[in-house]
Amino acid sequence: MRSKDDPTNPEQGTPAQRFGAFMTKAAMAAGFDVTPNEGGRQRLAETTGMSASAIGRMLDGKTLPLPRNFPKLARAVNVPVRRLFEIADMEMGEDSIDERIRPVGSVPLTPQEVADMWGLTDPALRQLFIANSEQVRRLQLEKNQSDSDGGAVARG
Repeated sequence: MRSKDDPTNPEQGTPAQRFGAFMTKAAMAAGFDVTPNEGGRQRLAETTGMSASAIGRMLDGKTLPLPRNFPKLARAVNVPVRRLFEIADMEMGEDSIDERIRPVGSVPLTPQEVADMWGLTDPALRQLFIANSEQVRRLQLEKNQSDSDGGAVARG
């Protein structure tokens, strides 16, 4: 049972204030020192792909993040995404789930989607990852074709 003083208590504060209090505790527990001017807010922004100002407004209880950011936030602070929706007093409907999160057995992720999920934001590193991924895929397809053709690979 939550006390009246618990900022995540549904009877205490607005959803944005409860969410900010919860995320502050979760971020600190995950190793992000989100105390102003300590660098943790910027690191959390970089990890999630959100802006530092959006992270600040969220942690300060001024605004709720967009639902599409909930999976990234949940991964960053190691909490179930469903818990974030509960604290924000939002339904976790189909249009609330980040379109990049797919159930097992669904359409494979693209290299761009993996780069997003892994937080690869540096343009050069991102381009390197995507190009190498696509090259590995082409080589695998050639190998598969070679194996099915009895070893002959057509080069052109």
